[in-house]
Amino acid sequence: MPGAPELLELAGESSGIHLVGGAVRDLLLGRTPRELDVLVEEQGGSFGDRTAQLARSLAAQLHASAQPNEHERFGTAIVRWEGGRIDIATARRERYPLAGELPKVGPARIAEDLERRDFTINAIALALAGPDRGKLLTARGTEELEDLRNGLLRVLHDASFIDDPTRLLRLARYSARLGFQVEQSTSKLAERAIGEHRLSTVSGARIGAELRLAINEAGAVQSVAQLQGMHLLSDIHPRLRLDERLFSDALELLPTAAGRPEMLLLACLVLPLTVDASSDPGWEARTLLDRLEFAGSERDLVIAAALSPATLAERLTATGRASVLRRGLYRAPLEGVALAGALAGEQGMESARRWLDELRHIRLLITGDDLLAHGIPSGPDIGRRLEVTLDMRLDGELPDEREAQLQAALRA
Repeated sequence: MPGAPELLELAGESSGIHLVGGAVRDLLLGRTPRELDVLVEEQGGSFGDRTAQLARSLAAQLHASAQPNEHERFGTAIVRWEGGRIDIATARRERYPLAGELPKVGPARIAEDLERRDFTINAIALALAGPDRGKLLTARGTEELEDLRNGLLRVLHDASFIDDPTRLLRLARYSARLGFQVEQSTSKLAERAIGEHRLSTVSGARIGAELRLAINEAGAVQSVAQLQGMHLLSDIHPRLRLDERLFSDALELLPTAAGRPEMLLLACLVLPLTVDASSDPGWEARTLLDRLEFAGSERDLVIAAALSPATLAERLTATGRASVLRRGLYRAPLEGVALAGALAGEQGMESARRWLDELRHIRLLITGDDLLAHGIPSGPDIGRRLEVTLDMRLDGELPDEREAQLQAALRA
């Protein structure tokens, strides 16, 4: 695991440094952790000092580009570099002044920190140094390990979903990712919190962060389907909806290397917000994605993709000429073409596949510099000649030969 040797070396013989949470859970399940989560007990210094020191030392050892991102309020730091990421946190206790708000925190021992976690299967720590090195620690004896063995998701206290309703979103995500069942009392607590619309007490930024995690899962469709099945999508927005068949058809069209499946999935979710809309059909989706604090570039891509079916459907079914198809599609995002193709019937799907897999890759063997060298004046006419020549190449009227293309452009 990237960063693990350096982490163990820095931990040395110091006590109070543990691997924790999802990393320990995944190791016990025989899976490779996605990232390492480290928990540090303070030893007399100010809250977060030891965490910050470990983060800086780790960044210095890992890579020249590694920089720790420290958050003093919560005593946390994230070390990112090209090869991975390690999250480091100070062992803490939490108090929630108001439901759904960020907690007030203070230093604590490892056992108390484990008690504040979301689910028992994430409340397991592994000592990395000191006399307990290699020892598993839990807050409740054997319950955490039994739940892990039995494939159960269980909260650690009855107010868990009230204190932090984003745990509802994590419940759906872990259930889909791990294939675990929700323990009976936890299921009832979740149903009650959902019925009380507890998610509405949480900021859009925190909900957006959890939704980003869900759509980037390896099993993203299952995660989002679980959110929908638990009525959490409709709590985020009443008209968010996953059409699994539509996404599957669009994903089959989307180029593996160039497309972004997570943005396609999000476009499918917000598609109902663009139907029968006002004069600005993207307004409602844009407002939602801004509230969830998606990056502007991602927001614009998702909205362009979601609006594509309305503008591209006719172009996908109107003609078989490659040049006409190119003029209708070349400005559209790949995700939008895939989504439009999935909605446009058999002919539209075939046209979308033809564009995405073949036609968009066709290029001329000449450039504007070749035309300038042959006496064509600089200006818009250069681009027009190249466009006409590319149309001829797409329609099979020119071979994939430089001289033939050059003569065609000079005659255009």
